[in-house]
Amino acid sequence: MSQYDVLCIGNAIVDIIARCDEAFLSENAIIKGAMNLIGAERAEQLYSRMGPAIEASGGSAGNTAAGVASFGGKVAFFGKVAKDHLGGIYTHDIRSLGVAFDTKPLDIAPPTARSMIFVTPDGERSMNTYLGACVELGPEDVEEHKAKGAKVTYFEGYLWDPPQAKDAIRLTAEHAHAAGREVAMTLSDSFCVDRYRDEFLDLMRTGTVDIVFANESELKALYQTSSFETGLDAIRKDCKLAAVTRSEQGSVAVRGDETVIIDAIEIADLVDTTGAGDLYAAGFLYGYTSGRSLIDCGALGSLAAGLVIQQVGPRPRQNLREEAQQRGLI
Repeated sequence: MSQYDVLCIGNAIVDIIARCDEAFLSENAIIKGAMNLIGAERAEQLYSRMGPAIEASGGSAGNTAAGVASFGGKVAFFGKVAKDHLGGIYTHDIRSLGVAFDTKPLDIAPPTARSMIFVTPDGERSMNTYLGACVELGPEDVEEHKAKGAKVTYFEGYLWDPPQAKDAIRLTAEHAHAAGREVAMTLSDSFCVDRYRDEFLDLMRTGTVDIVFANESELKALYQTSSFETGLDAIRKDCKLAAVTRSEQGSVAVRGDETVIIDAIEIADLVDTTGAGDLYAAGFLYGYTSGRSLIDCGALGSLAAGLVIQQVGPRPRQNLREEAQQRGLI
C-alpha cells in the first residue's frame, strides 16, 4: 500500500507578490514572464522598490503539493528552508495544508529563499528569485520511505540549477523505481529548458522520468521547434506520458498513440497567472494517482489552474475537492 499519492520535490520559496506596470519592469531590467535568478544584493534592491505586497509560501512544486492536498490527496514534500522568520512561515503554511514536510532546516546561512513576483495589468508574472537555502537541498535530505511510499514523485525543473539537488532527485528516483513507482517532472520555464535541454532529454530517454508536464513554449524550446505538433510528436516518443498546457486553448495529454484534448475552463477575470502550471499538475496528478482517465485528469488540472489565475497568489483559496465535486468531476 502506498503511503502517499504524490511526493513533491522543489525549491521552498516564500513568494512576495506585488502589482506593477510595464515601465517598472523596463526601469528595473526585469525579463517579463520569466523566472530570473538573482543574488542577495539584487533581492534587497528590488524589495526596496516594491509597492504593497502579499507574502505567501510558494515555490513551484510546493504549490503543486498544496493543490494535491486541497483535492484530498496524500502528499509529502522535500525542500530546504533555514531556521529564520521566512523558514518558519513556509513550514507552518505547508504543514497546515496537510502536507508531510520534515526536511531538516539549515541552522546557518544562507537564509530562506524568496521570490519577488511582479504582476503586470495583463496578469503576467515576472519572478525574481533569490534561492538562498534552497541550494542546500541534497541527497542527505532524501527520506527513503517517502520516496518508496509515493505513487508518483514529482519535481520541478528549476531544481536543476543547484547541483546538489540533482543528486537528491536521482537518488529519490532510484528509490521510487525500485518500489515500482513513477517519477514526473515539470520543465518549469523555457529559459530553464534552454539551460538544461540535453540533461532534461536524457532524464526522459533513460527512463529516470516517466511523466512530463510542460507548457507550449517550454515544449517548443525543448525540441527547438516553432511547431507545436512537431514538439508533441517528439515528446510522445521520449516519455511514458506528457501533459502540455496551452493557456486559454486548454491542454493536450499524450500517452503512446493516445491523444487527449482538454478544454480550459471559462473564467470571469484573469488576475494573476502565478501558479497556473503548478496547479494544473496538481489536478492532473491527483486524478492520475486516483486511477482516473486522462480526460478526467486533464479536466481536474484545468479546473485548478482556472481557479488560481482568478486570484492573486499561487495557492488556491477554494477547497479544490469541493469545487471538483460541484462540477461532477469527482
